[in-house]
Amino acid sequence: MSDLTTTTAPALELVIAEERFLSVLQEECGGFCTLTGALAGLSGEIWNKRHYFPLISQAETFETLLDDYGASRNRTFSYLRELVGSLRGFAGAGHSLGHLVSRCETYGLVNILQVAEFSAFEGRIANVRAFIQSCVELLLKELHAEMASLGASPHLGTFSDVSFEVSTIQERLPHNVDEEEPSDDHQKIAEVASKFVSACDLLAHLSESTELDPDTRNLFLSTVCAEEQARVFEATVHNLQSAYDTHIKGTSLEKQDPRLSQLRGLGSAALHTLEAVTGLTHFVERHENQTRGHAAQKRLARLIHRGEVQDRILNKLLVSAHLLMEAGRPLAQDILPQYTDARELVIQIPDELMLHARPAALIVGIVSKYGTAVELEVGGKTCNAGSILEVLVTVGSYPDVKTFTFRGDVAPLRDIALLFKNGLGEDGIENLPDELSYLGHSSRD
Repeated sequence: MSDLTTTTAPALELVIAEERFLSVLQEECGGFCTLTGALAGLSGEIWNKRHYFPLISQAETFETLLDDYGASRNRTFSYLRELVGSLRGFAGAGHSLGHLVSRCETYGLVNILQVAEFSAFEGRIANVRAFIQSCVELLLKELHAEMASLGASPHLGTFSDVSFEVSTIQERLPHNVDEEEPSDDHQKIAEVASKFVSACDLLAHLSESTELDPDTRNLFLSTVCAEEQARVFEATVHNLQSAYDTHIKGTSLEKQDPRLSQLRGLGSAALHTLEAVTGLTHFVERHENQTRGHAAQKRLARLIHRGEVQDRILNKLLVSAHLLMEAGRPLAQDILPQYTDARELVIQIPDELMLHARPAALIVGIVSKYGTAVELEVGGKTCNAGSILEVLVTVGSYPDVKTFTFRGDVAPLRDIALLFKNGLGEDGIENLPDELSYLGHSSRD
């Protein structure tokens, strides 16, 4: 008897009738409808993060249900899917700005910014919050109308079903966590300050143009702050905040040096502003995507004008993020020399050794590990030793020069000296001393 091979046929994708899906929708969206009914019942109240947080959660659950059933590719339900997705995005932006406003005092913005600067900042954020709330209210109204037109009974809850009251906490636990200084305290502070300056440079161009006509504004935003770039800006500042909280927050040095907490406050405020930028940018771009239903996009465009969204992104949020970061730049620049043990390292290499791409990448890896700026001088020309492109261009401009001068904090210079002492890793990264073993890990990542 011959052997028979049993194969399992792939499962077929079943098609659910729209009427049946409507009943599924009715069964699964009770929590969403109760919450949005409560929100729709509010009048004349400024929403805070207590309003937006449950809305984000419920909208995400509802959106997932619609996606699981392929609603975005269905003529009947695609518009509902776009409404729910847009609602979640605006709610996220509203939550970020609500959180920012609730923490302004904690972040110390009133004391750091000048009176006129803070007043203008408050006005811009208030404008965006009011705009976001109006958009959410429009989306909720449209969503309920769309559900009714589909034949679903929303079963809207009332305000009494859901409470959005903000509890005012007047008491705090004793701040008695061990405040021993970390062993690498000065190095980590210098690293955060250096990264703060770098983040300022990254965001410096975002408020160059504000009073632009719609077409120019659209071109500017699509060029310098598309969604992918907006997420990079947000992640850069978020990583900065995370590094601070991991290595500096709660230490005795933070208590002794008020500049540190001020820097953290400005960075955190900028982060929440950039979170809102990402959320609103996502709304603008998702409805430029040609793969989405054209009819649904047109209906949504009539509901919320993308030009008004872009105006808030450019003239309110990016201007505010730029203001906050630039207010911290002099603080960071003032902090850096105090927490940096600045040195100069002069190295002369033998004729048979060359600083080509691979060893240059190792130098960049060392600078990246420590996070503080290191300058390289070759033939009288200086460059950023943390940039592989700058190092290669500068070294390539002086191929016969064998003397290299590095300036920066003692920690990265120590490892750079060790790298040169061991032949720039030309015998293999695995043969470098243990102190440089992290270079091997980074090359494999």
